[in-house]
Amino acid sequence: MVFKKMMRALGVGGPSVDTVLDRADTVPGAVLTGQVHIAGGDHAVDIEHVALGLVTRVEVESGDSEYDTTVEFQRAIAGGRFQVAPGQNYSLPFQLQVPWETPVTAVFGQQLHGMTLGVRTELSVAKAVDKGDLDGIAVLPLPSQERVLQGFGSLGFHFKRADLERGQIRGVHQTLPFYQEIEFHPPQHMYGRVNEVELTFVASPQGMSVIIEADKRGGIFHSGHDAIGRFDVTHEQAEKMDWAAQISNWIGRF
Repeated sequence: MVFKKMMRALGVGGPSVDTVLDRADTVPGAVLTGQVHIAGGDHAVDIEHVALGLVTRVEVESGDSEYDTTVEFQRAIAGGRFQVAPGQNYSLPFQLQVPWETPVTAVFGQQLHGMTLGVRTELSVAKAVDKGDLDGIAVLPLPSQERVLQGFGSLGFHFKRADLERGQIRGVHQTLPFYQEIEFHPPQHMYGRVNEVELTFVASPQGMSVIIEADKRGGIFHSGHDAIGRFDVTHEQAEKMDWAAQISNWIGRF
């Protein structure tokens, strides 16, 4: 048991809920497991369902404005239609599939600035829904994704921040309504060519698309522009590739 979540449900005297994950970290494509413990209050309560969801914050562009919104992108029902008697303890095991496209929140022990992602427990009684607070989990990169990130690190790139953008990347098959952008500061020897580089992973069980977008610096006689590169690889191929060379060669073509 790694962390606990306590919430008071349905007003004074209602049941309390304690959600316990077996692990507080995971990777894309894995399964989160744990228990939802419900302790009865001072009166009987009929539960319609107990659900768990993966929740995150997504940036939305609307015209000239931007705003963040909370998005639940995966959901599992732990149980439903049972009664909790006064003082009764009730436990429900659960499994929550982590989508392959789930964004990473921590890399090499470092939390990515700008990322918020967690599990939320929902208790429904007589069509009244009580949603608990969001408890954060760490989503670590797959070994194939870690190899790409190591390539950036070996070239001297530094993490800037990460965010989630609502929408679809043209030509890339997505199952989630958003995608992650991991932003890097370029190494000093690239300052004259790029302002920053953004990295996006769109993974599946078979492999992943690695999308790199570089903000190219402008000059006296020309304006800057974005350059986009894409690598479609299996996870096995990604683990064997020299990503530092791939990234360096791609940026060198500017």
